[in-house]
Amino acid sequence: MSTSVTTRFRTVAAHRELRGELRDTADDDVYGELCAALFSGFPRRDQRMKAEQYLRGLLTAQGRKSIRNIAAQIGGPAAEQSLHHFISSSTWDWRPMRAELARYLQRHGAPQAWVVRPMPIPKAGQHSVGVDRRFDPEQGQVFRGQQAFGVWFAGEETSVPVNWRLFLPDPWVKDPTRRDRAEVPEGAGEETLEECAVNAALDTARWPDVARKPVLLDIRGGAGRAALHRLALAGVPVVARIGTNCRLTVADRSLPGFGAGPLTALQILESLKGLRRPVSWVDSAAGVRSSRTSLATAVRVTLPVPPGERQRPLLLLGEWDDPRRSPARLWITDLTGSAVGPLLRLTKLSRRVERDFRQVGEGAGLRDFVGRSFRGWHRHITLASAAHAATVLGTERIAPYCEIQARSAG
Repeated sequence: MSTSVTTRFRTVAAHRELRGELRDTADDDVYGELCAALFSGFPRRDQRMKAEQYLRGLLTAQGRKSIRNIAAQIGGPAAEQSLHHFISSSTWDWRPMRAELARYLQRHGAPQAWVVRPMPIPKAGQHSVGVDRRFDPEQGQVFRGQQAFGVWFAGEETSVPVNWRLFLPDPWVKDPTRRDRAEVPEGAGEETLEECAVNAALDTARWPDVARKPVLLDIRGGAGRAALHRLALAGVPVVARIGTNCRLTVADRSLPGFGAGPLTALQILESLKGLRRPVSWVDSAAGVRSSRTSLATAVRVTLPVPPGERQRPLLLLGEWDDPRRSPARLWITDLTGSAVGPLLRLTKLSRRVERDFRQVGEGAGLRDFVGRSFRGWHRHITLASAAHAATVLGTERIAPYCEIQARSAG
């Protein structure tokens, strides 16, 4: 019976002695494939070489994946100066590389959704681009640092970040001196956090030969109607987490609340408790695959719109961890033809992303850029995303061999 990538990580770690040289061979295979796919667009051979060196350093350097630590793996001070120029001062565009990474993942994986995940990046200083005092809802505290949004191609077995957008707060957007010092492009303007998250998804949707998947994002803190409208205009399906006080209109004539006007999402779901059904799903967030069951139901709704504006059909999805309590998670989606079970399981891909970020992305250096420039940050995080991909895809190739050898040894 096949195991998940989560279990495979443990299998690989527990059977190092059975891998021998296979680990290096498998990792080198993925590394070589990624280098060929991502770096072929560089016009000069020395740029391709530096990109390969940087990626190798991200995969092998110990501790923080700073340019200094990466350079220590490949040549010391001289390499540090060369790589610093390649990341912070060179002219290469990171966007084609991200699009090629997305196409590579389509060929070698099975992304089911694009998960837009916020990534706070604590910083001690004040000069890194985008640094400001921010509130981190996950930690429940204020911190000084940057805020970015990643678009992750996610499936049940793996998830990889392919695109990024760095949020620029007002002090950075409106200060010409700061913008010039950090080399912020003219097109980077003022936007809310929610707009930044949606723009990250829309930027991804513009890439050629990249199949659009449902976008999972959290709009509990902003103007959800505007976000849904922008994604719909671009033809991007969406599954958005909402708060209990989001006001909706019941669109099903046979259900309680129809004709009552806008109601809170919580009021609607509380009136439909009798329609809840158990939905099974696989949880791998804790490191071991386990089968779990939630109670869930969905109802056709619409968002209140100004007079004269067409109402879009939506589904309100509610999930209960405890049947005696209020719903634990609420989502709205324009995937109105989806059944409750597949829809709920789709939302669980956000858990897959959280796990992979903690166990792989952090180690690949997603939050480790120590420079100050806008372009340097984007180049580093693009290559760190490639390192994340090499890690998870390399593990997938190694694990089946290790499982066979482990069973033989047992």
